[in-house]
Amino acid sequence: MPSETPDVLPRPDFHFTGEVGRTYQDSDPATFPQPVQPPKGAPNIVLILLDDVGFGQFSTFGGGVPSPTMDRLAEEGLRFNYFHTTALCSPTRAALITGRNHHSTSFAGITELATGYDGYCCILPRSCGTIGEVLRQNGYMTAWIGKNHNTPTWETSATGPFDRWANGLGFDYFYGFNGGDMNHWNPLLFENRDLVPASDDPDYHLTEDLADRAITWVRKVKSIAPDKPYFLYVAPGATHAPHHAPNAWADKFKGQFDSGWDAYREATIERQKQRGVIPQDTELTTRSKGLPAWDSLNADQQRLYARMMEVFAGYGAQVDVAMGRVIDAVKELPDADNTIILYIAGDNGSSAEGGIEGSLCENMFFNGFPEKWEDNIKAIDELGGPKHFNHFPSAWAHAMNTPFQWTKQVASHFGGTRNPMIISWPDRIKEAGGLRDQFIHTIDIVPTLYEICGITAPTELNGIQQKPIEGVSFAHVFEDAGAASHRKTQYFELGVNRGLYHDGWMASAPSFVPWQPVRSEDWSPDDQVWELYKLDKDFSQARDLAAEHPDKLRELQDLWWVEAAKYNVLPLDWRATIRMNAEAMGRPSMVGHRTRAVYHEGQVGLPDAACLPMLNKSWTITAEIELPDDRAEGMIVTHGGLEGGYGLYLREGKPVFVYNFLSVDRPTFAASKALGAGRHILVVDFAYDGGGMGKGGKFTVSADGEVLAEGRIERSVPIQFSLGEGLDIGMDTGSPIDFTYKMPFKFTGRIEKVTIEIKPGARPSAETAPKREAVAAE
Repeated sequence: MPSETPDVLPRPDFHFTGEVGRTYQDSDPATFPQPVQPPKGAPNIVLILLDDVGFGQFSTFGGGVPSPTMDRLAEEGLRFNYFHTTALCSPTRAALITGRNHHSTSFAGITELATGYDGYCCILPRSCGTIGEVLRQNGYMTAWIGKNHNTPTWETSATGPFDRWANGLGFDYFYGFNGGDMNHWNPLLFENRDLVPASDDPDYHLTEDLADRAITWVRKVKSIAPDKPYFLYVAPGATHAPHHAPNAWADKFKGQFDSGWDAYREATIERQKQRGVIPQDTELTTRSKGLPAWDSLNADQQRLYARMMEVFAGYGAQVDVAMGRVIDAVKELPDADNTIILYIAGDNGSSAEGGIEGSLCENMFFNGFPEKWEDNIKAIDELGGPKHFNHFPSAWAHAMNTPFQWTKQVASHFGGTRNPMIISWPDRIKEAGGLRDQFIHTIDIVPTLYEICGITAPTELNGIQQKPIEGVSFAHVFEDAGAASHRKTQYFELGVNRGLYHDGWMASAPSFVPWQPVRSEDWSPDDQVWELYKLDKDFSQARDLAAEHPDKLRELQDLWWVEAAKYNVLPLDWRATIRMNAEAMGRPSMVGHRTRAVYHEGQVGLPDAACLPMLNKSWTITAEIELPDDRAEGMIVTHGGLEGGYGLYLREGKPVFVYNFLSVDRPTFAASKALGAGRHILVVDFAYDGGGMGKGGKFTVSADGEVLAEGRIERSVPIQFSLGEGLDIGMDTGSPIDFTYKMPFKFTGRIEKVTIEIKPGARPSAETAPKREAVAAE
């Protein structure tokens, strides 16, 4: 479809050009300004993006998790087996909605890892306008349902600014969450920019909620304006951690993974060949370095890890069926055949962030602490439920990425970057069940959609000169399986895992991986070992040709530096866990240099970036409360949730303070007597030992000057309290800090105010961080 829209947006304001006399009677008749009309025949667009999915995970591409929705779309449309992401979520999502490389959009990493360099600050430049904004200004109705991980952390509070929330990025409607992951049983969600009240449905699950909201929106807007096209972007949280799945889904897979990850890989590559999604001569890559063989595990380890995989499979199967409900609703609408559906299975490869032994709390990983299977097996019957933020072991992630090496975060290899994509468009794609093997990157989606919609990529958007679109359209392959790919070169970089594709060759330089996170202080990218692959003869990157073709490898290495300089990849930055500490990085904060904050009842869901930095220092909480009797109860103040944080509450009139150390330990300091009716000043004081990050300290709980409870902790949370849960006053939103009360545990007295004061010590640094450095990523 030829482009027929202006290259400068917004379009000029309406201006009457006829003759104007003294009255309407002696003036030219006026035609009222009409709304912008989309290009003739422009299709509806449904873009589905799953989270943390491996190439060999779902059955449509040979995996062991059934995916009937993908199957159905693949049978009527096209499968793409050479589609690539960036190896991490925020970068892929920024590239997906702008058509520019992730460093060009300032998203070298997730928002929680932002630094001040141009390619790394996670502030989406206004020169990189989104497809949502462009389509909206060309007559489309737009909605974003699910995960948004492209808003700077320090802009996610109720004070905004909101121009980089989903609504500000061109989407008329938003329902979802702003962080990297979300509790699926007790989520914190926003509708546009308003916090959504917790559901009272005992069977609530986020995946089903997001599907329901997508269906409601698309039906509503099409009933109001059946002739207008829509752009529906659906980004579920699945299958990102936490692996939260109802037992009814997880139990469908009992016994199916007992043979383990090595056998799974062997069975999967055979299914992939049978289904034609990989070449028949594809070799199964060796188990990535550091991952254990299944047969090396003892019986209890195997039992635990098989159950973790059953939960994960149920989680994945559920989301595909939920997306099927969205597709069913779409196909019942007017103009259904003129709807292009892009179903992308993953913003990167499957995640290895559960570590070698698996995890009950992903936040342990991000804070730099390993977990032990001997502890985790005690919770085997609770996996997938509301008490844990669980994640399977790294070797299962590697298996999900069959037939490739490595996993999410490892941008040098296809285990981190190769994701299945399916496109259906009945009006245009007539080849049912076709396969396309042209090399395609996430940045190619936007120019492809612009081309098929007849829309010109604006050179100026909202008064800002736009960066050129860096992707290239692949619309020409819809009708021609043999068409040459328009993409000749593509760089990859994530945490100094580097790669370069060029004319059928792939140079790959892995550096750090999640299950081997320790980084030497004298590590240098100049010492990084590069590998070389010829992709037309080696689909899976199984045969390293670096020694045979050193000149070709040198050519690609040099070209990588050229591309890096062009797209804001420099300077290379291999710091890890410490980058998640906003205070250490000097990222913007709503609290600035304040050491004191006063909160009032009704303040809920205040994100971490808008809270005083309480980690690695002494602090005091002072709550001024009034009680109706000596049986008052409820939450006074809490920060975080099941995966870490603290809570101060009353139970039967007695003050209780709980410090949740990353879900593995919850030291509790409780008064032995109840406070009576009337006004009280309740104080919690934490005297930090100092001497680095994550050290211990002494807690003292007092009321009206009398000490009620005290004690020590020997370690504290060093990097972040929680994953997506903030501070609440007077109730508890999200997940509970412990499991002794029922949410929302609203306070039955009156809170005059809660004052938090911090006593800063030395700013955290890489030198004082926990020695176990993890490549933190969401």
